[in-house]
Amino acid sequence: MRLFTRLAVTAAAALATVAVTSVPASAAQTTDVRIITLNDLHGNLEPPAGSAGKVFMSDGTSVDAGGAAYVATHVKQLESQVRNSMVLSAGDNVGASPVISALFHDEPTIDFLNELGVKASVVGNHELDEGYQELLRMQFGGCNKTDGCQFRPTYQGANFPILGSNVYFTNGLPALLPFSVQFSGGVPIGIIGATLKDLPSVVTPDAIKGLKFGDEAQAINRTANLLDLLGIKAQVVLLHQGDETLPGSGPNDCKVAPGGEADVIAKNVSPKVDAIFTGHSHQQYNCVINDPAGQPRPVIQGASFGRLLSVVDLKVDLRTRDVIRAQTKAHNEIVTRDVTPDPAVTKLVDEAKTKSGPIANKQVGTITADLTAAGAPSGESTMGDVIADAQLEGTKSNNAVVAITNPGGIRADLNYASSPNGEGDGVVTYGEAFTVQPFANIMQTITLTGANLKNVLEQQWGQPGGTKILQISSSLHYTYSASAPIGSRISNITVNGTPVDPAATFRVSVNNFLAAGGDGFTEFTKGTDLAGGPVDLDALIAYLGAHPGVTPPPADRITMVP
Repeated sequence: MRLFTRLAVTAAAALATVAVTSVPASAAQTTDVRIITLNDLHGNLEPPAGSAGKVFMSDGTSVDAGGAAYVATHVKQLESQVRNSMVLSAGDNVGASPVISALFHDEPTIDFLNELGVKASVVGNHELDEGYQELLRMQFGGCNKTDGCQFRPTYQGANFPILGSNVYFTNGLPALLPFSVQFSGGVPIGIIGATLKDLPSVVTPDAIKGLKFGDEAQAINRTANLLDLLGIKAQVVLLHQGDETLPGSGPNDCKVAPGGEADVIAKNVSPKVDAIFTGHSHQQYNCVINDPAGQPRPVIQGASFGRLLSVVDLKVDLRTRDVIRAQTKAHNEIVTRDVTPDPAVTKLVDEAKTKSGPIANKQVGTITADLTAAGAPSGESTMGDVIADAQLEGTKSNNAVVAITNPGGIRADLNYASSPNGEGDGVVTYGEAFTVQPFANIMQTITLTGANLKNVLEQQWGQPGGTKILQISSSLHYTYSASAPIGSRISNITVNGTPVDPAATFRVSVNNFLAAGGDGFTEFTKGTDLAGGPVDLDALIAYLGAHPGVTPPPADRITMVP
């Protein structure tokens, strides 16, 4: 009921904006509006460690970036330059978060966004990790039904609407607000939110039970027409879908792989929309893509984890209330750490850090060198190898002989160098392990045939969102040809050194997300004789504890040939 009340209020507020008085002839004819947007923060309140805390330039150099207190300082600096400014988010504010946020159901992150003055956000897929009801709690406040309010005695919720014009209940009614209207510089600005239509492929089915997701461009265009009918001519889109970039792409380059999801959507979004802020793919780009009428408009994304702020400056005609498209300017601002951190946000982060410290700083293992999530040319990564080995070891009681994990479930590196907490070089803390595996996915062991196993590996290509190379335990080896047709790339599969017979059966351990066909790996749903196992994080922690001084494995499980 509260949602439909918000829908009515939003529509009424939009209608009210059409009553703006006319501009006297002697008054200024235009006004400047600056829109500052972050995307894919994922609860990274502290400066991210390792490569996740760097912005890479087109010349190969890098700049340390990110951290909520630095984000706040940069936002205030940007706001001070243009009188009429607003802050927005392109989704995935929460979910897959480090322990100082996740331990408290990401309430500290929402408190940070409230402090930042965010005016609207689109729903990302990770906002739905814990289901629709938890999303509503994040929006409207209240304590978690399982363990109450852990961060502070009460939780007030987000001061900004979480939008989703293409998110519906299965009966067709809207499940989220489609738009918000913000008044800035004497004109109304319509903000439309749309998330990826393929969201069901990247979350567990239980999390989105009762929801469905429509075509992004169709929902945006329908909403843009409604806003236009209400007299709201200046419009921007928060799109939680993005493109992939080519090697060597700097924060303000447009080296985007052709045919990407966001590119296709942008080319089909109504000319009524003046700028598109994207997310989801964690890439950095600043593009100009013509709308269907042939007029240029910015399509921009600011990496992830608060390392960049996407800034679009609009020149708005006060008489027509529309954007003068030719005078739009856009850039990605690096959130450098050479500025004074914002005191209020520093206090908030320190509070979360202190309260989570007894758990987060507990030692769980040691490593001899960095374990990185970034893959070798074949796609195999040292962090992925260790996680898969841990999952195999943690499910041996299920007679598992192979473990396979999805690369998207690996959220960070384990760095050999000590963190600022001073635990020491090579020491892995609970908080660091949690940052790597934050989803609390449950391990499940299923029986697959050799033919099923080959089909699973063939499904690494041709999926929405691009190639996803699965990470595999040391018991599994195979070769793939990068130039062979999709569906015929895999050969030489062995399990424990023995060639795989298509008719033979194997006990294979995966997390519950993959077992349900997540990331497009539908072949896993053909598995039989399901047996439960530990939470993936628990399996990793147990493995680190049982194997002191873990060394990065050689990247020899996956062989890539032309």
